[in-house]
Amino acid sequence: MNKNYVFALLATFTATTIYGLNHTIAKVVMPQYIQGFGFIMLRLAGATVLFWLSSLLIPSEKIDRSDWKRLAICAFFGMCLNMLSFFKGLELSTPINSGVIVGFTPIGVLILSVLFLKERITLLKVLGIVLGFVGGLLLIFTGKTALVDAPNIPLGNFLFFINASSFACYLVLIKPLTQKYHVITLMKWMFTLGLLYSWPLTLGEFSQVQWSTLPWEVIWRMGFVILCTTYLTYLLNVYALQTVPPSTVGAFIYLQPIIAIAYALWVGADTLTPIKIAACALIFGGVYMVSVRTSKSKKRAA
Repeated sequence: MNKNYVFALLATFTATTIYGLNHTIAKVVMPQYIQGFGFIMLRLAGATVLFWLSSLLIPSEKIDRSDWKRLAICAFFGMCLNMLSFFKGLELSTPINSGVIVGFTPIGVLILSVLFLKERITLLKVLGIVLGFVGGLLLIFTGKTALVDAPNIPLGNFLFFINASSFACYLVLIKPLTQKYHVITLMKWMFTLGLLYSWPLTLGEFSQVQWSTLPWEVIWRMGFVILCTTYLTYLLNVYALQTVPPSTVGAFIYLQPIIAIAYALWVGADTLTPIKIAACALIFGGVYMVSVRTSKSKKRAA
């Protein structure tokens, strides 16, 4: 397997691992210290600063006028609509519904990749997506559940669907730009645009945060969300898209519940069952099927 391809898969896996750990790390912060939309502004503003600082370390690049439209659309789907709809959906619906509906993201990515990028669809890739989805459903519906406040489940579920669809659009639309510009150049402009798009909805909750009274336990978790869950994950996923197709990056979403379970087992908050083992096997098998390259694709990459 090509070295660059392996690095791309490792980058996607690292980003997925961060996403899987994020819920446990960040959940104690909201809503006691910062509300959902306020947290989004913190993520966008923090990552924007980091990407602009990072851009000082690379040669300056100018975005072609013809690419600004696509860049602006990618920022809307990936850094605005994606984040806003997920946080508001979680506020209105349940985590289980979130896990199920967000599981449609890889399916959406595969369909859009075929339609807009002319990605070659194979039976192995389709089977991998299906196996991963089934494994994800098994983990979600056999996991522990808790009573949650879900004031408007239909609206929340609709927002989860918007979240899944917008992230799928982002992964597909940004692919051509990753072949033309440096990752950091793309990220600094898209996060800047995402911050501008979102601030009318997020500034109110952001301004309510009592910054001077935040305990260290909250500060380091906020820092993790900015540096790891936002800056690194977006950087790693776009880096991976330079080498692997969007459908492969999307399929790694199915690994998130496995990572969450592994973390729960490590801290003694969960137990391993035969159903969970079978579900994990389905997910790993599915992700492998989507990630493996056929001999034809290897020749094209050579």
